[in-house]
Amino acid sequence: MLKQESAKLLNSLSYNLLTPAQICFGWGRRAEVGELARGLGQRAFVVVGSQTLCRNGMLAEIQQRLAAQDIKSIHVADISHEPEVADVDRLVEQLRQHQPAAGDFVMAVGGGAAIDLAKAAAAIVTNAAGDSVQDYLEGVGRGREIIAAPLPLLAMPTTAGTGSEATKNAVISSYDPPFKKSLRSDAMMPDIVLIDPELMVTVPATTTAYTGMDAITQCIESYISRRRQPIPQALAIEGLKRAVPAITAAVAHGDSRPAREAMAHAALLSGMALANSGLGMAHGVAAALGVHCRVPHGLACAVMLPVAMRTNRAVARDELEIIGRTIVDDALRGAAAVDAGIARIQEICDEVKIPQTLTEIGVSAEQIPEIVKSSRGNSMNGNPLELSDAELTQILEGML
Repeated sequence: MLKQESAKLLNSLSYNLLTPAQICFGWGRRAEVGELARGLGQRAFVVVGSQTLCRNGMLAEIQQRLAAQDIKSIHVADISHEPEVADVDRLVEQLRQHQPAAGDFVMAVGGGAAIDLAKAAAAIVTNAAGDSVQDYLEGVGRGREIIAAPLPLLAMPTTAGTGSEATKNAVISSYDPPFKKSLRSDAMMPDIVLIDPELMVTVPATTTAYTGMDAITQCIESYISRRRQPIPQALAIEGLKRAVPAITAAVAHGDSRPAREAMAHAALLSGMALANSGLGMAHGVAAALGVHCRVPHGLACAVMLPVAMRTNRAVARDELEIIGRTIVDDALRGAAAVDAGIARIQEICDEVKIPQTLTEIGVSAEQIPEIVKSSRGNSMNGNPLELSDAELTQILEGML
């Protein structure tokens, strides 16, 4: 009988793992960008999300290193907000004017917005079946799929949070009509990820807090997701081990090398985890808060995370116990570990000045029905506990 049960368990282990082809991580490693990019082509279309890097000369340094390898760089876009349909369509049109061909690639230098914009444009520019990126988006599109291979992509994140450098989707927003949906394809995974935590020392404290909490939320939600997988779970736990002790230091002391390295590493791992295991309620609601209330994504995730953990504790007790033991005390067991883990996350939120109520971030009771409706999608589908609209409404009303 024992042998039969063991064989059954072995047979039940089945998963796929999708990651970037090459990851280069380390302080000062932006110096290697030319050599790395040379393997992708001779012409780089550069999307920038950090004006600070433009002002302090870092972007010029990166372009000089490309030029030293005979790579022509064309600065095609800047973005300082979460990418919208119009942003992608505009960039795709601009790229097509350059007649992209073999030897061309897209390079994103910035936070999740810049990387998502670059990923989306790199995919759509080679796929002309639709009139707009919206035709390809989940839930709101016309069912178009990414068939042709996107332009190669090199991602250089300058914030530690979204993990977009290691995911196969790009999140695209619209405010009229309101939606926040993904363009998704395995082919959209970046070819090369170059992470230099030194590029993150100038990120403001508030942005560091929001993006850092996004990474922590991604580690926790992917770990307890109904689509959880063993390798992503291991990555998520490692990400939590790094991020939880480091986030307050990164917020308080932006030039702290250990804190910036830990958060950048955790963000990468969180992206790898969510790309393979999915997310949950916090991210589902965060998307809706973004389009209906203009709440920054990381802030929305942070506000929702403690509530999401409490909501899912009955059906994800074992996973939440391990999280509690990981981030608080390995000697804890059962409900004590679950409680301690949730309390620690709330404590971190308080330390980095995350509000506890929806009212504090500008949400009104009248907006709840539309928020509930817009919370449905890929992220919410991964939540361990299936929530009806009435149940989600009750939870959100209780947060006002």
